[in-house]
Amino acid sequence: MTASIALLGQPNSGKSTIYNNLTGSRQHVGNWAGKTVEKNEGTYTYEGTKYSVTDLPGSYGLSGNSDEEIITTDFIKSGQSELTVVLVDASQLERSMFMLAEFARLDKPALLVLNMIDVAKDMGKEIDTAALSEKLGIPVLPFNATDTKDYDRLKKLIAEEMKAPHKMTVAAPAEQADVKADSRAKFEWVSELISGVTKTGESVYKLSKFDRLMTRPVLGKLICIGVVLLAFLVAMIIMIPFMSIGKMIPGVLHDPVDQLLTGWNVHPWIVSIFSTMIPNVLYFTISMASFVFGVNIVFGFLEETGFLARAAYQFDGLLSKLGLQGKAICPMLMGFGCTIGGACGTRVMDNWGQRMLAMSIVWAIPCASIWSIIPVISGMFFSWWQTLLVCVGILLYVVVSMIVVSKLFSRKLAPKETRSGMIMELPPYHKAHWKHIIKEAFFKAWDIFRRALGTVTLVSIVFYIFSFSIDGNVNNSLLYRVGTFIEPVTRFFGMGWQTFMAFVSGAFAKEAVLGTLNAVFMGDNSLLAATFYAKTAATDASLLGAAMTQAIAPAEALAFMFATTFNIPCLMALSTTYKESHSLKWTVKVALFYICNALVLSCIVYHVASLFM
Repeated sequence: MTASIALLGQPNSGKSTIYNNLTGSRQHVGNWAGKTVEKNEGTYTYEGTKYSVTDLPGSYGLSGNSDEEIITTDFIKSGQSELTVVLVDASQLERSMFMLAEFARLDKPALLVLNMIDVAKDMGKEIDTAALSEKLGIPVLPFNATDTKDYDRLKKLIAEEMKAPHKMTVAAPAEQADVKADSRAKFEWVSELISGVTKTGESVYKLSKFDRLMTRPVLGKLICIGVVLLAFLVAMIIMIPFMSIGKMIPGVLHDPVDQLLTGWNVHPWIVSIFSTMIPNVLYFTISMASFVFGVNIVFGFLEETGFLARAAYQFDGLLSKLGLQGKAICPMLMGFGCTIGGACGTRVMDNWGQRMLAMSIVWAIPCASIWSIIPVISGMFFSWWQTLLVCVGILLYVVVSMIVVSKLFSRKLAPKETRSGMIMELPPYHKAHWKHIIKEAFFKAWDIFRRALGTVTLVSIVFYIFSFSIDGNVNNSLLYRVGTFIEPVTRFFGMGWQTFMAFVSGAFAKEAVLGTLNAVFMGDNSLLAATFYAKTAATDASLLGAAMTQAIAPAEALAFMFATTFNIPCLMALSTTYKESHSLKWTVKVALFYICNALVLSCIVYHVASLFM
């Protein structure tokens, strides 16, 4: 027999933390039928009874028209769950209880969990949970989601409620036809409910010195950018030990596996898969997972300490023009370091649509790998000041690309009627729970590694089929044959077969671009080695520059640089976006847009530049 419960709460109420701690690895993620909203379901066992847990989409109410609110309301009304666990933020009780006011109208069994009770105590707030429970008619549990010791009490209370469920006995706020009047009625209901239940040591909240700096229009934004960039550096430092271990795998496995399989007279193509591709796929996915681990640690710290709310406040007005919430500034800044980190950072967004839109826009931001190759290629053809202009031109088009992506995708992902201005209380700063942060970060990194490994392997095999040649000569690969066959078409977009092949390999990994150019222009290496050993191979820029300047015109080089920059970021970013969004349809849509955008941009740049060069 399986008992069914649902978790209900506003975004950032601690719902995901409780869900992960209850279900652990016994969970699966998908989308609700007919919707692109993320669906989380899992199980846990307590005293011989199995419990099914549904983590309902985070939303600020139950009476709106957003997909999240419709799904949540319909699920609760349907009776698919026997008990609803309603979560509120104890440190901001009055604002958080708004959801409970709407839930009261549904007349369903429930218990109330006052999460972040430790933060409320640190603020000098006292909540009489017994009095609140008596008023509501349902159990009220003071709780700290980051403290594993509290979960036995939660599981015990859920088990008791399953045997004898309680419904709210307090009268629900009367529903009003006018939206403003209805909101007023719900806030009055909440105020009356918590009257005499809460005590606070301070009647007036005073901004700290740091908050006075953080809330300044210009200085606050500069502080936010500085903190997030510092967080990115910390994430990189965290990933280095894991990445170093992953980096050893290709070198350790390549020769022994190659010699073993060759000695068994295995076909060279199969030998290459097991000696070159698979070890490097492991390296790529370990690198990706380790960066996800580092990013989630720094984001967990920023969120728990209360910094993320300040960043959201600072950038909400600016990012609202793109259809995003202020919270998107952190993953966007992370995108300058690594698109994978930016995509994972979108987990802080309030709903799936905002999250998918943020990931789509993060793709427009050139990552650190781009900035390591563009100046090198530009320096082969242009002077230092012309290279500077190229970089400025790329940055300007980043803004254009963001606006285009927003206009194109926000109608479906974040319709204007679902957006609203941000009204928020700045949460108090409080210490981070490192054990919880590290545990959550490890869980997410392992999940990304496990899920991405299959995707990266599949795409790598496809790339192998196209790029493999027995003698390692690029001219004998299928990719060369395809490239030269369609060269009349790629020429129109400003790229010959050599630069187009580098453009294709850049979609696999931006680090592969210089290696691929080296292979096709100088024949120093096979295309496979150029791609799969891109992160460890060195390229002589001067020799490559001499070969390229003799073979292609500056206009083609310029078009190639813009095409490579605004193509899909890399295979790992593509895989991460799919795993984070759980939507193949939207991942493919975004990828097709960026491929088309890169080709059209390359075409324009090439034909315009040809007039002046």
